[in-house]
Amino acid sequence: MAGKRVCVIGAGPSGCAVLRSFHSAAAKGTPIPDIVCYEKQADIGGLWNYSWRTGIDENSEPVHNSQYRYLWSNGPKECLEFADYTFEEHFGKAIPSYPPREVLFDYIKGRIDKTDVRKWCKFQHVVRDVQYNADLKKFVVTARDLSTQTSETNMFDYVCCCSGHFSTPNVPHFPGFDTFAGRILHAHDFRDAEEMRGKDVLVIGTSYSAEDIASQVYKYGVKSVTCSWRTNPMGFHWPDNFKTVPLLDHIDERSKTCHFKDGSTAEIDVIVLCTGYKHHFPFMSDELQLRTKNILTPNNLYKSVFWEDNTNLMYLGMADQWYTFNHFDAQAWYARDYMLGRIQLPDKNARLADDKKWRAREDTLKTDEDMIVFQGDQVKELIAATDYPSFDIDGVNKTFLEWEHNKHENIMTFRDKGHRSVMTGNMATVHHTPWLEALDDSMECYLRTGGSGGLKSKL
Repeated sequence: MAGKRVCVIGAGPSGCAVLRSFHSAAAKGTPIPDIVCYEKQADIGGLWNYSWRTGIDENSEPVHNSQYRYLWSNGPKECLEFADYTFEEHFGKAIPSYPPREVLFDYIKGRIDKTDVRKWCKFQHVVRDVQYNADLKKFVVTARDLSTQTSETNMFDYVCCCSGHFSTPNVPHFPGFDTFAGRILHAHDFRDAEEMRGKDVLVIGTSYSAEDIASQVYKYGVKSVTCSWRTNPMGFHWPDNFKTVPLLDHIDERSKTCHFKDGSTAEIDVIVLCTGYKHHFPFMSDELQLRTKNILTPNNLYKSVFWEDNTNLMYLGMADQWYTFNHFDAQAWYARDYMLGRIQLPDKNARLADDKKWRAREDTLKTDEDMIVFQGDQVKELIAATDYPSFDIDGVNKTFLEWEHNKHENIMTFRDKGHRSVMTGNMATVHHTPWLEALDDSMECYLRTGGSGGLKSKL
């Protein structure tokens, strides 16, 4: 690998997975390329590196972060656990299944801090431009040092784009928005449920941010929540001060009166647009730029990773997400082995045929269970080709289904349930306070031992 260079864009969970994969190879005696990771924030973690800021950050850059105070994991930690670094290894004991943001951020950092990969990171560096020089067969990457306001341009043999796709909001417009007498914000700019206390809130959308923000504002004392859907309602058993309506139609001029497609109305103080995010890569030249909807098999990516027109460009973490951290690992180890020459990719026709096969299967998926199993199969295929530690993916699928059942049984109490780690075989402990009553989301409070104490033995 002498003389080869890899550029990693972003040090969130996907970028850290790439760094960790190369560290793992080097620790086993494999020569690795030179690596430079550009991260525009001051630390690793991506979205898990919380910022109170919205809009423009301290460096006049668009704020990357879309997470908020009091955010807890909305899925079991057992479904995202690293196969080479368990929660028990990090915390020294079993912990409950739904950690707050600070706990997950600490876990992400813990795996990185066991290594020396930070030496590859250039923090507060934002990538401005990526071009491909066909004559030199190299990528030309220009990055801006936000601390010194200077730029650097370097050439790389490979580029791993790990900048995520939950930071550029998709913002629809409805008649009456211009004169609405309340407040309108996208979920990207939502930071504190406390400010919604005593207010009538309209949540537009039906995906994870919609269900979680609706739950958050209820927990912190909202007066009422109206959930507005375009295609199908979320279908949960909401509390009494919730109502579900079809899509917003219009708002009366200079008022708070919202009209919905079924003819109903509601007086609303705050509208939260939980309307998703765009895959947005303005730093990529046109011929390298990923354009896709949020689907399980993103457009023009072989194995959901390799840019079809130039496989030395890899996009990681770009699929719709059931599996997250360990899926990013599976992609990173596979991409690493391609860059190390251990995996040979087929020709373009064979790659496109493989893409078509997966996309055709995706088109047949009807239920959440179908989608979970589908993505689990993708993870299985990637892991089978590398030395990433194998784990019980069917067991993870089962945990996902338990989680789905618990949410539909009671959307406000599913975080009080515990799940078994497929990595250690141990059950999670029960949190000392029910989620609805747990207003202190600090790591110190969360890790305080509750009634059920430490590890439960394996079956």
